[in-house]
Amino acid sequence: MSEGFKELKKQLLSGRKNGYDRLSPEALAGMEAYCADYKAYLDAGKTERLCAGETVRLAEAAGYRPYVRGMALRAGDRVYVCNRGKAVMLAHIGRRGLEEGVQIAAAHIDAPRLDLKPNPLYEESEMAFFKTHYYGGIRKYQWVTIPLELRGVIARKDGTVVPVSIGADPEDPRLVITDLLPHLGMEQNKKPLGEAVPAETLNLLLGSRPLGDEEDSGRVKLAVMRLLHEKYGITEDDFISAELEAVPAVNACDIGLDRSLIGAYGHDDRVCAYAALRALLDLAETPEKTAVCVLADKEEIGSDGVTGMQSAAFDTFMEDLCASQGAALRVCLEQSFCLSADVTAAYDPDYGEVYEKRNAAYVNYGVGLCKYTGARGKSGASDADAETVAYVRRILDDAGVGWQMAELGKVDAGGGGTVAAYMANRNIATLDAGVPVLSMHAPFEVVAKLDCYEMYRGMKAVYQAV
Repeated sequence: MSEGFKELKKQLLSGRKNGYDRLSPEALAGMEAYCADYKAYLDAGKTERLCAGETVRLAEAAGYRPYVRGMALRAGDRVYVCNRGKAVMLAHIGRRGLEEGVQIAAAHIDAPRLDLKPNPLYEESEMAFFKTHYYGGIRKYQWVTIPLELRGVIARKDGTVVPVSIGADPEDPRLVITDLLPHLGMEQNKKPLGEAVPAETLNLLLGSRPLGDEEDSGRVKLAVMRLLHEKYGITEDDFISAELEAVPAVNACDIGLDRSLIGAYGHDDRVCAYAALRALLDLAETPEKTAVCVLADKEEIGSDGVTGMQSAAFDTFMEDLCASQGAALRVCLEQSFCLSADVTAAYDPDYGEVYEKRNAAYVNYGVGLCKYTGARGKSGASDADAETVAYVRRILDDAGVGWQMAELGKVDAGGGGTVAAYMANRNIATLDAGVPVLSMHAPFEVVAKLDCYEMYRGMKAVYQAV
């Protein structure tokens, strides 16, 4: 091969590299330190409430203070708003006025799970159970026979709110959803995968030890309720005003003999949320433009509700920031940029038939940029314009951040959405970008450490850009 041919090939053809062929030993050490902190963040934030609480704790430790409407804001000020304990918005005020726009990273901190129904407790065949209603796009068969913990809050009529944690402490009991044994599963085996475990059978096993005399009814249910009353001071009616979530009782851990991957519950989308947060907290100097981090709730069910990205909460926060400088919100938004930070699908060779290899994201190749998401004919996508994609390419390349283009599988093979459309609908130039994930939406997902670190570096570059 001639030198001229090799030079022309290098100049004209795409040459994406595995990240381990690019990063220095110093960067790899930084990657390990960053991922250790990320695993701790995952373990502390297994629900959106816990994640928001941990976010606030880290922000305050980094010098952020709660925003109070009407307070004066100057370049260098760092403020946050926690929306109903389930979503967080943070801002590092920049040198330039808000009329020149802001640099936004928007991710979500909710994850697929099992919610308790409003009247969850029942007894059947002298065993007590909780009824659940799944939240987000789960594959139901993945949630049976794995250890689960119960996290959330119960709000009493008197206004007090009781935190609930069952299964998080090593000494706690765990909960489980049972499955049919293979000896009796012949008919179940004939059903399509999506129908083999009906939603109404996703019931949490709570106990089997009865209370009272043998002629009494509902003895196991009463025994369970007594234990809950002793620990939390609640009655059965209090479940009506509760938010209780069953999540996998497993902590984040290294995966692979080389420890190059992280396995955990909730990578979607806390892997991007943590990158967006940590990058903001790590800004050593005041950015040119104001840097805004949005960690939203409810993305997995359409971003509706008061804590979702379609809520007016974000607009209110931005309007308040603009008011502090006498800037018009509409002017600020039309000059702003948003990186919709949400995970993408990592190419899995065991299921290669559903991916389009030339446009798939690969493990260890860095941030996956998604020009559009949606389904079939790009339905539900914001479909970023060419200029916005070029802008992000320049930011990442100038910062030496590894990135790749990505689609969520073959056309018509499926699809998915992010918060990008809701930011774009506000007249904000928006592009999707995220960490490639294996086993997305499973109770235990896998990401590459290198991709996590590149996402963080990319977020930092976006905040510092103009």
